[in-house]
Amino acid sequence: MTAVHPSEQPADVSETIAAGRILPVVVLDDARAAAPLGAALAAGGLRSVEVTFRTDAAADAIRAMAEDPQLLVGAGTVLTPGQVDDAVAAGARFIVCPGFSARVVAHCQQVGVPVFPGAATPTEIQMALDAGLDTVKFFPAEQLGGTTMIKALAAPFRSVRFIPTGGVNTGNLRDYLSLPPVLAVGGTWMVAPSLLAEGRWDDVTALTAAAVTAAREA
Repeated sequence: MTAVHPSEQPADVSETIAAGRILPVVVLDDARAAAPLGAALAAGGLRSVEVTFRTDAAADAIRAMAEDPQLLVGAGTVLTPGQVDDAVAAGARFIVCPGFSARVVAHCQQVGVPVFPGAATPTEIQMALDAGLDTVKFFPAEQLGGTTMIKALAAPFRSVRFIPTGGVNTGNLRDYLSLPPVLAVGGTWMVAPSLLAEGRWDDVTALTAAAVTAAREA
């Protein structure tokens, strides 16, 4: 399989995510909600979104969102090389994993798609560095020690940037984003399942806009 975005570099994707400072982490059961959700997020000021491979609708949802040129759509909860292929074929422009898989990382590099693997320990961060990566997902962030743990990990790994996800909310958003090694945070509060199930797109936009404002003030 060949890369679908051969000119796109990991730095380009990272910069786009960093510009918004918040990466919505979406779980969609119905792909028909993908297009209005993408529009609602964009209206709130975000241009990046992670659609998790936790449901059968994931690939179709990515495909629908990827049709919007103003959105950078990635696939999350990717566990296998096969899911990488499915995600890239659907239009995903980056891959996020909950943990570190050498097979998944190598496959992403082979097909030319940026990957942000999960790393929660010094050993896993070292593995990411050995694979040529400098940005990792820190998950589940709050359960692993939150900002205190990130500070501790960042001390010996000064070149690494983190995307903490899991337990990040409006109450601790500024604490995370105030840390220099934090590229962006992964969040779900603006894309809560109840909002998506009920089609409350205006609420998604309002929550997104408030989060973007808070992130800029951090």
